[in-house]
Amino acid sequence: MKTRKIPMRMCVGCREMKEKKSLIRVVRSPEGEVSLDPVGKKPGRGAYVCREGECLVRALKQRQLERQLQTDIGAEVRDALQRELEALKEETHE
Repeated sequence: MKTRKIPMRMCVGCREMKEKKSLIRVVRSPEGEVSLDPVGKKPGRGAYVCREGECLVRALKQRQLERQLQTDIGAEVRDALQRELEALKEETHE
């Protein structure tokens, strides 16, 4: 059998290359709205972060997420992203 290539992406928080399935995509929609994309199918510009909350916090603090998405991220959007990530982690642990 032929071995399949595993897609790799870089986490913008820890800057490590990981399997695409193990990361969560943060997307800026064509309308300019920033949100999490757990399925990876939303249209727009995307960046990837690890499922751990520390990587998202680091990416926001170092403004890496803003650079990758080419947009400003306000405080309310930062809080919403962190809440969505926490909710996603709770869903996967149950």
